[in-house]
Amino acid sequence: MADIARLAGVHVSTVSRALAGSSLVEPRMRDKILALAKRRGYVVNRAARSLRTSRTHTLTVAIPLAHERGQALTDPFFTTMLGHLADEITRRGFALHLEKILPPMDDWLPQLIAARRSDGIIVIGQSTQHAALAQAAAQYAPLVVWGGHVAKQRYCVVGTDNVNGARLATEHLLERGRRRIVFVGDPSIPEIRLRCDGYELALERAPRGHAPPRVIKAHMTPEAAHTAMRRFIDSRVQFDAVLAATDIIAISAMRALASSGYSIPRDVAVAGFDDIALAAHVHPPLTTVRQDLAKAASLLVDLVLRRIAGEDTEAVMLPAELVVRESSGGAS
Repeated sequence: MADIARLAGVHVSTVSRALAGSSLVEPRMRDKILALAKRRGYVVNRAARSLRTSRTHTLTVAIPLAHERGQALTDPFFTTMLGHLADEITRRGFALHLEKILPPMDDWLPQLIAARRSDGIIVIGQSTQHAALAQAAAQYAPLVVWGGHVAKQRYCVVGTDNVNGARLATEHLLERGRRRIVFVGDPSIPEIRLRCDGYELALERAPRGHAPPRVIKAHMTPEAAHTAMRRFIDSRVQFDAVLAATDIIAISAMRALASSGYSIPRDVAVAGFDDIALAAHVHPPLTTVRQDLAKAASLLVDLVLRRIAGEDTEAVMLPAELVVRESSGGAS
């Protein structure tokens, strides 16, 4: 850095700031310093910088899967969210450290914090770990979670308005004349519980003439959701619509319905939640509730960086958007 400073005619501290991307260095000078560094083959030693500053310039993204050991990170929701997070973290000059957390879940979060691999932690999904997250947040400030907003929540969370999203989808199915709507998902997970609450709320507010709420517990993986739906079909219970907790569950339900001779949406209307890219391309295209994952990723990174800087940040709830397609009989 001393050589680069001499060639650029500036102090070594200015070179250090320029290489770190600091806005304190005038843009033309920063570009000049970066060009000199590139010509001389200079590369920032992250390990040395971490020792000097007590910062790793890394953010951890942790995905706890206590509820669903078999759920792969190739799940379309995870790949979309991780892609947006990688873009946001890189754009802010940080590296990304990824942790997939599988059972047994004893002390996974305290161990992750104690390892000091990163300056802050973003957790994707509460799984069954609400208590562990609350306990950790009481001692560790730079923690932000993607998930559902629940009562007396002590950690900073970013999430979609799950209740309103599911309510909108259920009301849409009711407006299409469906009266025996079933909910498919696992309400033990906070986000899914909130979606189930929205489904039940819409039925509670609807005029009489519909069947009472019915929940089919289904895991998040395609095969598990398909099996749960086939079992329900085989039970011979009458139904004319499915509200699935996720798009993957909805698409798996559609597969089970089609293989059992049901026509979608003539016999059974289907709606999902997430609006993954695949939702628009299945047959028939899937009605769903859209979550703005690009906006969510930006907020997650922004909030964890603000908390690293010592700020106490509030939770953020993003609006849900109903996307009507052919699977519910609402578009053509």
